[in-house]
Amino acid sequence: MHNFILRELKTEDILTGLNEIGFDKSYAPRACDKYSYKNIKIFDLSVAQANILKQTALSVGADCATNRDVVTGRAEKSDCILGGSVAQLSKIAVQLGLQPFGLRNLGREIESFLSIEDVPGTKIMGILNLTHNSFSDGGEYENFEQAATHLIKLVEDGADIVDIGAESTKPFAEAVSVDEQLSKLLPILDFARENNIEVPISIDTRSSEVARRCLEAGATAINDVSGLDYDAEMVSVIADFDCPVVIQHSKGIPETMQINPMYGNLMDEIFLDLNRRIEFALSNGVKKENIIIDPGIGFGKTREHNFEIINRIEELKVFDCPILLGLSRKSLLNMPDADNYTKDIFTVALNTLAVEKKVDIIRVHNVKLHRQLLDMFK
Repeated sequence: MHNFILRELKTEDILTGLNEIGFDKSYAPRACDKYSYKNIKIFDLSVAQANILKQTALSVGADCATNRDVVTGRAEKSDCILGGSVAQLSKIAVQLGLQPFGLRNLGREIESFLSIEDVPGTKIMGILNLTHNSFSDGGEYENFEQAATHLIKLVEDGADIVDIGAESTKPFAEAVSVDEQLSKLLPILDFARENNIEVPISIDTRSSEVARRCLEAGATAINDVSGLDYDAEMVSVIADFDCPVVIQHSKGIPETMQINPMYGNLMDEIFLDLNRRIEFALSNGVKKENIIIDPGIGFGKTREHNFEIINRIEELKVFDCPILLGLSRKSLLNMPDADNYTKDIFTVALNTLAVEKKVDIIRVHNVKLHRQLLDMFK
């Protein structure tokens, strides 16, 4: 009796596997599409659209799940989950181009989804808090000399970008005035310019006036934890300066966001909210290439929510925007009494997952440890 030996191949190992078994090398790269599988959730289709999509999927050997009442005719709308190999999904996209009910546009969206490529290399955003009440290092760099010294250290340790903030947005923190923020931020920006610090500097602020003044002073990006919702003028500032902006998902404001945060479907709600914010930015003149998205670890989420986001963060790549993840020293580590270096070690451990999942930017306090982590992946 023959003993069969089986082992699983990961999708990323298919090309190597095909070459190892002697498959035609000239065709192997194209053949990989037959072994790469994707599942796509499509929101809010009409019954006609859902039925045509399902039949089109079945015709190429793929599948499409719909609400059960699409068949009975009792549903007016249905979300759908379309699943198949990349090769099958490409065929579906082409066939939808021949269908009515606006499905030609859906075909284009599927083609665009399939063309998204990972940009190699995770970048490090170093954190510089000029605050007295930040959750992990409040008061350490509130003094100008301390802040300037730490800015240099972050750069020397290997930060690709430095994120400077003068307003804590930790849970239950209160807003800080424009004047107070600027009194701390502008001297550091002047210091960076006078000392020829070339690493890009982003400003962590929800205020359009703070953003405008800092961009005029040499900052290159804005990190808005409110996702452009806090200050109605922020989107105009971003558009006018044609600069990168981090659009973060948050549920509520710092004063209230951690009071029993609840979700019906966590990733759906984050996805739809980020989609709304991105569309708002684009419709107000912000360029797509300037948008970075952040799912907002700890901003209106429980510890369980935070870990679900980390495990499923690849689902946000559909936006084709760089993804930023900020989990450094946060409460999801569940070690409130540990010193910061211990928290940094566990942060590195969690960010290993982020690097493996090809998150574009990790926002961290300890740049040196994370540079060592990235060097190990080279």
